[in-house]
Amino acid sequence: MDTKVRVRFAPSPTGPLHIGGVRTALYNYLFAKKHNGDFLLRIEDTDQTRFVEGAEDYIKESLEWCGISYDEGPEKPGDCGPYRQSERKAIYVDYVDKLLETGRAYYAFDTEEELDAKRKEAEKEGTKFSYGPKNRDTLNNSLNLTSIQLNEKLSNGEDYVIRFKTKTSKTLELYDEIRGFIEVDTEVLDDKILFKSDGMPTYHLANIVDDHLMKITHVIRGEEWLPSLPLHVSIYEAFGWEVPKFAHLPLILKPSGKGKLSKRDGDQLGFPVFPLEWKDPKTGSLSSGYREEGYFPETLINMLALLGWNDGTDQEFFNLETLVQKFELTRVHKSGAKFDPEKTEWFQHHYLQEQPLEQLSSEYLNFLAEKEIYPDKAYTEVVVKTIRERASFVSQFWDASYFYFEAPKHFDEKSAKKAWKKDTAEWMRALIGKLESLEDFSQTFVQTEVKDWIQTQGLGFGKIMQPLRLALVGAMQGPDVFHIASSIGKEEVISRLNFAIETLS
Repeated sequence: MDTKVRVRFAPSPTGPLHIGGVRTALYNYLFAKKHNGDFLLRIEDTDQTRFVEGAEDYIKESLEWCGISYDEGPEKPGDCGPYRQSERKAIYVDYVDKLLETGRAYYAFDTEEELDAKRKEAEKEGTKFSYGPKNRDTLNNSLNLTSIQLNEKLSNGEDYVIRFKTKTSKTLELYDEIRGFIEVDTEVLDDKILFKSDGMPTYHLANIVDDHLMKITHVIRGEEWLPSLPLHVSIYEAFGWEVPKFAHLPLILKPSGKGKLSKRDGDQLGFPVFPLEWKDPKTGSLSSGYREEGYFPETLINMLALLGWNDGTDQEFFNLETLVQKFELTRVHKSGAKFDPEKTEWFQHHYLQEQPLEQLSSEYLNFLAEKEIYPDKAYTEVVVKTIRERASFVSQFWDASYFYFEAPKHFDEKSAKKAWKKDTAEWMRALIGKLESLEDFSQTFVQTEVKDWIQTQGLGFGKIMQPLRLALVGAMQGPDVFHIASSIGKEEVISRLNFAIETLS
């Protein structure tokens, strides 16, 4: 590529960032880095009626947590700022004026009541009202006014919008990097609003002007913008600007595969659809986030990368660096990708095993401190190393290891029925005698001594091992019972055996 690749992620601060938006940002980032290009963040806040306090900060924090760092954007100025559209208002006026001068845009004074009447009229006739090439010459706009009439309306402060003038009888030949060639007849298009009399541009104008001025070479965005492609290419051509390459990403679908993944799906099925927790400033309602649920950013990135793309192999685990090397737009799928909560947890399990032991132990120590349990750091590391294969989240460590930190207060009924027989208490007292005689209480030594003792007594291993596990854990679960015994120490093992004898006999 001769020209330096420049891409952008351009969210609107109207609420939390959906994971579909995170994926769009990720694919833009990967494409930019693959081609040694720039990745920009632009905040598209032209629609002030939908602006939500705190949403911009949320977007930036989400990208930061995911490791998707932008080269230019708010607080990271480059040569093409400012990077909030609300700070670029004056720029858009100049460009809409150029379109008016060249006859590629016009003033429209139709009131909402007039347009509603047209819509109802069309409904009666079984059609749909569309403001465009077929009917604009009969509507209340500057195409049907003299310059004196137009100036009079403007002088009187009449409300207006400025519409793009779509060319008639033309076939647009468009190309999408993912979907290939698309042909569109301009006769079916309408004249979209580019500017409102309140001085704010609509998305369509601001987006094109900003992409041009920010030297964007590739527009990689969601499939929902595909219907806008003919308009956007037409606006580029109206200005006489070079058209960037477009790529429209497939939808992320519900786990059922029917329809776009929504917040409601997450609420109903119990998984987050936002990267971070979000508290709605208006209602106070809380939506869960991947970070707060205990997922690692690596999990989210790996899962999202494969929702709509693969590298052509069976490889499933990719870190950000590998994704940059492997990513190609040509390998992005056309059809929607089903979100799979179970697969996401599978990725999480993998990345939990990959985390540094010290980091996991530190997180677990914080969790234990909330329970007012303050074990030794080295001891906690041994425990975490032993049990982490059984967990996908740090929050699951407790259920897999509580018996390393506190004695059972009660016993699982089903396990007790299976393991504790009439003569078990007698054999557990005998086992206590054996354990008391041991000076070395290391895992290997205790295991050898106890197993030899069981054999000399002519017993089956289950007769001793099952009640021993029950006494130490409170249930028939957990890692090697001799690892538990050596970890908690001789005195604690004997104390727990005595408690089991008292409770279960």
